[in-house]
Amino acid sequence: MAAVRAALYAEAMHLPLSTAVLPLLEHLEEIGSTNQELLARAASGKASHLSALVTTNQTAGRGRLGREWLAPPGKTLAVSVYVSPLHSSIEALSWMPLIGGLAMARAVRSLVNDRAVTLKWPNDVQIEGMKVSGLLSELVPGGTGVIVGAGLNLTIARDELPTSVSTSLLLEGAEPTPDEALSCYLTELVDLIDQFVAGGLDAVRSGIADAVRAECGTVGRRVRVELPGGSRIFGTAETVDDQGQLVVKDDTNGLLQHVAAGDVTHLRYE
Repeated sequence: MAAVRAALYAEAMHLPLSTAVLPLLEHLEEIGSTNQELLARAASGKASHLSALVTTNQTAGRGRLGREWLAPPGKTLAVSVYVSPLHSSIEALSWMPLIGGLAMARAVRSLVNDRAVTLKWPNDVQIEGMKVSGLLSELVPGGTGVIVGAGLNLTIARDELPTSVSTSLLLEGAEPTPDEALSCYLTELVDLIDQFVAGGLDAVRSGIADAVRAECGTVGRRVRVELPGGSRIFGTAETVDDQGQLVVKDDTNGLLQHVAAGDVTHLRYE
């Protein structure tokens, strides 16, 4: 079975479904980081809106806060998309991490059956509370656009998972080819970007803000937020505001804290 799956995956890397969605998609057999490569191309003017790179063998991937992100070759997807809509402001571009996460959550939901799939603010996608995908978005120097990077666990076995709270599509009973999984994500991403642009790059007017709030599994949860300066907030996530910030009711003083950046942990127990 493993040999058959490997053969199917090798054939699928021709990516006809995905390139039909994004004609500027390029497959790389191996790369240190799809984000870093596409960021360099965009900064030097060698990438255009919706250019994309994908690999199943990323050797120097990074997550948020500079964390190393490594996976067994051939068992995950790493994809980066350059998003550079005309007349976009830094404020508008700041929504792209959540738009990317929303797209991935919808794609994963379409691939698994009878599983709760949610967006964990700001950059993870979970199946029944287990991480199957992480995203990292990076602003191109000069603010011309954003690189939306995503990693998706395809066929990682349980003993190969990076953490005890991770999972893969295979472990959740789904075995799409890389092309099928990638095309699902890219379709959702392009649709959401089109919706955002049609709404004047306004998250409220376009309905993006409401969609994120509706699918964010962090809302309503007890959380611990580790802030960039090293301080922590313990409280309840009340909502995602119109700027994409997580609003947390602080246990210490009952005040609503608007978090623009931070590492969020869902607390299972009081």
